[in-house]
Amino acid sequence: MKITFKTAASETRKLFPDRLYIFRSFGSLLLLLLFFLVPPRLAFVLPKCESKNCENMSINLRTVYAFAREMYPKLSTEHIQYGTAGFRGKAEFLDSVMFRMGVLATLRSRFRSGAAIGVMITASHNPEPDNGVKLVDPKGEMLEASWESIATDLVNVSDQELEQQVAKIIKDNNIDITSSSIVYVGMDNRYHSPRLLKAVADGVIALKGNVREYGIVTTPMLHYFVVSANTKEAYGKPTEEGYYDKLITAFKTLRNDQLENGNYKNNLIFDGANGVGARKMLQFIKRMQNSLQVTVINQGIGQGKINEDCGADYVKVQQRPPKSMPEVEPYTRCCSVDGDADRVVYFFSNDKGEFQLLDGDRIATLVAGYLMDLVKKCQLDLRLGLVQTAYANGASTDYIVNELKVPVSCVPTGVKHLHHKALEYDIGVYFEANGHGTVVFSDHAKSTVAEAAKAGDKPDAKIFLKIIDLINETVGDAISDMLLVETILNHKGWDVKDWISTYTDLPNQQLKIKVQDRNVIATTDAERVCVKPEGLQIEINKAVSNYKRGRAFVRPSGTEDVVRVYAEANTKEDTVSLAHEIGILVQRLAGGVGPELVHPNNAHL
Repeated sequence: MKITFKTAASETRKLFPDRLYIFRSFGSLLLLLLFFLVPPRLAFVLPKCESKNCENMSINLRTVYAFAREMYPKLSTEHIQYGTAGFRGKAEFLDSVMFRMGVLATLRSRFRSGAAIGVMITASHNPEPDNGVKLVDPKGEMLEASWESIATDLVNVSDQELEQQVAKIIKDNNIDITSSSIVYVGMDNRYHSPRLLKAVADGVIALKGNVREYGIVTTPMLHYFVVSANTKEAYGKPTEEGYYDKLITAFKTLRNDQLENGNYKNNLIFDGANGVGARKMLQFIKRMQNSLQVTVINQGIGQGKINEDCGADYVKVQQRPPKSMPEVEPYTRCCSVDGDADRVVYFFSNDKGEFQLLDGDRIATLVAGYLMDLVKKCQLDLRLGLVQTAYANGASTDYIVNELKVPVSCVPTGVKHLHHKALEYDIGVYFEANGHGTVVFSDHAKSTVAEAAKAGDKPDAKIFLKIIDLINETVGDAISDMLLVETILNHKGWDVKDWISTYTDLPNQQLKIKVQDRNVIATTDAERVCVKPEGLQIEINKAVSNYKRGRAFVRPSGTEDVVRVYAEANTKEDTVSLAHEIGILVQRLAGGVGPELVHPNNAHL
């Protein structure tokens, strides 16, 4: 086995950016030597692997325990659960979680016959003191649902039980531990991410796996790397330059040196949330040769903290521009990404100085309408559909169904649900209202478009092919989505006034209600109907019936004892009133804790 000593990670990355390594520090090497020195407790010795890519080895799980005990002891007894966002929490309690996820990623890679598995260290739109980790499966999708419970069990056992738990995973899943494995690891730019990355790498080392460190990258970039590697570069080159080259080449081709068109002006303000998206956008600008004029604010330089008074989540929830916003002309296009650049929203101020938001619903309708036009122009027999959650504004759904004539599906909250449903279409468009989304194309759709482009009599088919290249299908990608929006607006000759005039959003409001136990709430019909506690949905229906175009639903949080309330109605006043009515019902019927909500005077109580 090749042994590579790595003592200066940053310098080594500069010299060998694509290098695989096994041992990251002298301490890690000493711990791995325990494999040879300690009496075996749980060892797996399997017949020699016939593949030329793997070695005959025995895995002594005492090594896993040694790492955990000496370097990554479990400090918290609080039970945590793997969800759509993976694991998240305060960074000081995540070292043991990261180590164990390195172990799990190695097992997952071997379970998937040596395919690359990704591990992304980020807390996305959370405050800077938080961090988190999520695994990326071979096709760039979220971790398979059945393995979410395996991950949850693994991080919650004690250090003393860790060996047995790993042995159980190996046995239950019939994992060939002599086979090769590769884990790709990326991180955002939080100050504690490098420490946590080392923990992930040591988890891989403990099971004699291979790890490839990409350093500071966006979450969508890591998804792209994983898919590119597992498709043998058919999707793209699994490098940072490969990612830039694919998107920029497609964008510049679609731009076709026409930087302005009609009402569209070549000028964009980009709020980077003081996160990794700002850094990567600056790299894009260097390579784009002025094909898009971008001013990047909240670059993460100086005192700015990730997501603090900036970023997509702040702009969406607070309905106001981010800090550091320069003085600009009315109707100047602006966008905000979140801390790991997997979601994006647009915004602007009108000539009265009023803030206007163009969220994920707006992006979804813009993209779906444009793609439907391309399908019709190319005369392609392809089924296009749009996937939303219950949080989608009712006005956007009406516009999609009645104006665009695009089929709409509603699924529970969470990207994995949206992505899975989108795969049922030839062309599946999905965006959450928070700006997280993308477009997926079936193999049939890609081949159909490619054949039309070859025919030569359908020039729009060639545009369609480049649109497919511009889209990062693996996951919501803020920068890819932004370039797509800019392309569509340019082709249409639209500015933000044209875009926002397509329909008028219904006013909406969200509340968080603290409860004793969030599990008392159970929902069905894509979270739009509450089935527990009994009687709550009946009361919600009564309240909604009092408001014109009223709609409301409740759902439990996935991470804390909170019930989330969503309400919309014909006017802002009615919306606020309805939201408070529903919030008070939750407090009364679902075990609310804390001060009782004070509702507006005109609430129908």
